[in-house]
Amino acid sequence: MDYKIALIGCGNVGEGFLQILHEKASWLKSQHDFEAKIVAICDKLKGNLIVPEGLELGKLLHLLNQRQRIDDYDPAQKKRFVDPLDMIESVDANIICELTPTDIKTAEPATSYIRKALRCGKHVVTSNKGPAALYYHELIKLAKQNHVFFRVEGTVMSGTPVFSLFEYGLSGNTVNSLRGILNGTTNFILSAMEEKDLSYEEALVEAQKLGYAETDPTADVEGFDAMAKLMILSNVIFDHPLRIEDIERKGIVTIKREDIKEALSQNRRLKLIAEINNQDGQIKARVFPQSLPLTDPLARVMGANNALVFELDPLGQVFIQGPGAGKKETGYAILNDILYIHKNLINQKNQ
Repeated sequence: MDYKIALIGCGNVGEGFLQILHEKASWLKSQHDFEAKIVAICDKLKGNLIVPEGLELGKLLHLLNQRQRIDDYDPAQKKRFVDPLDMIESVDANIICELTPTDIKTAEPATSYIRKALRCGKHVVTSNKGPAALYYHELIKLAKQNHVFFRVEGTVMSGTPVFSLFEYGLSGNTVNSLRGILNGTTNFILSAMEEKDLSYEEALVEAQKLGYAETDPTADVEGFDAMAKLMILSNVIFDHPLRIEDIERKGIVTIKREDIKEALSQNRRLKLIAEINNQDGQIKARVFPQSLPLTDPLARVMGANNALVFELDPLGQVFIQGPGAGKKETGYAILNDILYIHKNLINQKNQ
């Protein structure tokens, strides 16, 4: 089947997705009968491009690798203002990839883009945590009303499958609790403090140099990023919306080198743990530094990796680990969600 795809936002995630789409085109066709054209891209910083016949991805990726603008692909479109809301309505596309930066306080403008796309009868895939955390139930309802899909796999553990695993492999289980390492930046910092005997400040500088931490690391080190991911997990897995004020939150900024050493002397390791417990239908969630015994599977997760432990009935404990960030890793999550849509559309067609 052929699809026409439009991107809103083309930062690292968008570039990673385009790379995979370009490199895997033949394989996707042979293995999944899937073909796609990128017909439009809107990016606030890099420019806008509308090519109804489909972009030549190799040419576009070369421009992006050279740090050029998207509209350098077609100079005739330079300085042309394209409102993403107008693009969503006017461009002939089946799927909208909403890949703009997260605003966890307002979830805008991403939520407005998603609402518009769903109302226009277009499927939406996003890696943006804001809409998935604050408006998931509204957007899922809107998608169902318009007979389209709204997918959010890339919002929690990048390319490591969480929701697709839950939907298929774990679908017959009741989830009693989940806990995990959901922020690669903080896990890298804590790992570096231990392995290289660094202070928090020194480990943060190293994380920033390597691109794991932003210039302003507040969202990561104060626990806001992990909190948003808990809200999404609660929405999707427990079908229970959480508000920001419902979640107890503490980051890692007060952890000192001595705290790391003290934990290790007791055969324990400090980790920033995000957890949800379902106690008789009461959902409780928190993000908090915890001293874990070294036998705990989460204690063995080092560097920028993410991991989740599910406590399930009847299956028991299930542990998953993988990359929680990255250009291609999150780009893969976008492709994974699009393939989910593709397979479901094929099933509907064959019924």
